[in-house]
Amino acid sequence: MNGQDPQFELATKSSLPQFIRVGKPPSERRIAYLSRAARKGQKKRPGVIWLGGFKSDMRSVKASALDAWAEDQGRAFLRFDYSGHGDSDGPFEEATIGDWLEESLAVFRSKSSGPQILVGSSMGGWLALLAARALQASGEEKRLAGLVLIAPAVDFTERLIWDRLSPEAKADIETKGVWLRQSAYSAAPYPITRKLIEEGRQHLLFDKIIRTYCPVHILQGLKDEDVPPAHAMALVEHLVGDAVVLTSIKDGDHRLSRPEDIARLIAAIEAIA
Repeated sequence: MNGQDPQFELATKSSLPQFIRVGKPPSERRIAYLSRAARKGQKKRPGVIWLGGFKSDMRSVKASALDAWAEDQGRAFLRFDYSGHGDSDGPFEEATIGDWLEESLAVFRSKSSGPQILVGSSMGGWLALLAARALQASGEEKRLAGLVLIAPAVDFTERLIWDRLSPEAKADIETKGVWLRQSAYSAAPYPITRKLIEEGRQHLLFDKIIRTYCPVHILQGLKDEDVPPAHAMALVEHLVGDAVVLTSIKDGDHRLSRPEDIARLIAAIEAIA
């Protein structure tokens, strides 16, 4: 669910990532990240942390655009690759939502300080909400200044994949352990594993009220075929206790990576703090 745009890649393509280790043997993995520190005079403003989408990476169009914006503004900016993605370790087929949540929290806690704005794209929107729940449970909710969610794919393993599968595809997952999903964003199909589906059921959010204890801004394309607009509306209905803004983009698709979409994304971040 990502693309490439030279306009945003030139300044970052040669950047060398740093690494942290997450988990314990035998499931320990090395997670790659890129970090931009705040300039003097901007350190009181919340930092921004990017949570990418399924099969995307930290050098995607939107992440690179935010890095360029953060450099210009002197804002702290942090992005990373989940295991099985980009420069991080591990086979994609072995990873789960729980693994990616653990990595998101580890990067958040160890590589940022002070309040942060989580910007979650597609699957990253689900992970941002799960991270907010985990931070609240550990008494760290004040670390969140806000969430900006782009086409948030909440509970996508169940509602947007499993519930939509044909009986034949479900049979492949149950008997073979994997089904290959064709994607508009890659020539190679995405492997959807039984492990991903079954473990994902431990992290579903739409079965109860969702609380983030911070402002939430959702950006949703009305021509999004992967995460339909009704899915974003369902999320708004679940966020009953939080201040929520929903921006519907009439001609927007799932990526929302055009210059005008990125301008909306930046405006949403700046409106929070």
